[in-house]
Amino acid sequence: MASTIFFLYNTLFRLYDDLDDCNCGTTRTSPSTPLENISIGEALMSCRPVIIGCSALPVGRHQTPSNAEVHVVEHELLARLVVEAMADSGAERERVGAIVVAQPRPYTRQQYFSTFMTSYLRIPCDGIVMEVLGNGLTGALAFDKALDEVALGRTEVALALGINMETAISARDHMMESMRKTGDVDFHAPAGFTPISWYALDMQRYMFEYGVSRSEVASVAVKNRGHAAHNPLAQFRKPITLEEVLAQRSIVEPLGLYEVPPRGDGAACVVIASEQYARRRGLSYVIIRSRAFHHEGVHQIGDVPADMIGFTAAATAATAGFEAAGLGPDAVDLAELYAPCTIVEVLASEAAGFFPKGLGAHAAATGMTSLGGKIPIGTSGGLTSRGHPSYATPLYSVVELFDQLRGRAGPRQVDSARIGFLMNELGNYNAALVHVLEAAK
Repeated sequence: MASTIFFLYNTLFRLYDDLDDCNCGTTRTSPSTPLENISIGEALMSCRPVIIGCSALPVGRHQTPSNAEVHVVEHELLARLVVEAMADSGAERERVGAIVVAQPRPYTRQQYFSTFMTSYLRIPCDGIVMEVLGNGLTGALAFDKALDEVALGRTEVALALGINMETAISARDHMMESMRKTGDVDFHAPAGFTPISWYALDMQRYMFEYGVSRSEVASVAVKNRGHAAHNPLAQFRKPITLEEVLAQRSIVEPLGLYEVPPRGDGAACVVIASEQYARRRGLSYVIIRSRAFHHEGVHQIGDVPADMIGFTAAATAATAGFEAAGLGPDAVDLAELYAPCTIVEVLASEAAGFFPKGLGAHAAATGMTSLGGKIPIGTSGGLTSRGHPSYATPLYSVVELFDQLRGRAGPRQVDSARIGFLMNELGNYNAALVHVLEAAK
């Protein structure tokens, strides 16, 4: 049965006077061809976005301090990834018509970064050239907007890319410049509230509500490190034990050092094209089967009482995403969730419908979210081990799902992976953006 997104794309095409206005292929339908004679499949394929290539930098320390004699500059790192991703995709450079960049951290000295990168790459664009910003959603918004450019017929090929540099900045300056400002500056900042504080509150509530032990939640960190051991892009690859996780110093009680995200630099580029273009070129690709978004109308933690561990936005977006794909959570072979802390992965996995409320931590502790389990989550190593170069983090998740659904993830490959689930968040999951991905047959 055709999924809802098929019909949405078909409706979109009917807004055009004729399919010739949809300039995403050289083999177009004649302007005189009645739309009613065009099949849903033909209309969809002409502009349905698919992923055809990617490249990413291993997460780690790449930024140089301001007083260094020789500097690592962001645009050179990112340009190299664009070249690699384009080679991976097999796409023609002249077909790239849109470039969407995840806005860099404020520590990047170059401003107007998207137009600067477009100039540096020497790629004229008729679609769009822009930067996007949305806290943890930044990389996901770049990906989503690039999909739109293809779906709307503005280009045959689009790039979604981003770079995050922050390791040469002191923890104090980073906290003052960025972390404190993510909450309400009048309500949260005076109390010293930071994102890790929100998640620590979530964890305390979750353990109280469902009688869950800290060790069950901490098992997520062990699982993630086990996955990261097989990922050359991961920041931390040495396996750890549950005892080691529990023995680490507290960051915000009850979250310890290995249960929160490390600081890291990273960059990634994803190449998106129309399915028609990919087929015409004989390229391998991954289908975007559906997407969904929901913002619950609060900023991080609001002043109106609410279920702080319900992750309403995640549950709403996931439900809509599955409905649009014509699938249920049981159809998913693996998932990449934006989960900065162990407890976030637990709550997000429940909100997505993979496990009943209160059983997400138990599922992780018993291997259900590990490779070979019911639904592997974070095969990349997750944010706690693969790393969390925040503004680029969602693009790393896209890279992981693309590699998995193409069957090229090496030792961490999920057997017969066909459906991938991608979910990213804005902050304490007050908003969530979901994409359901499918391996092309």
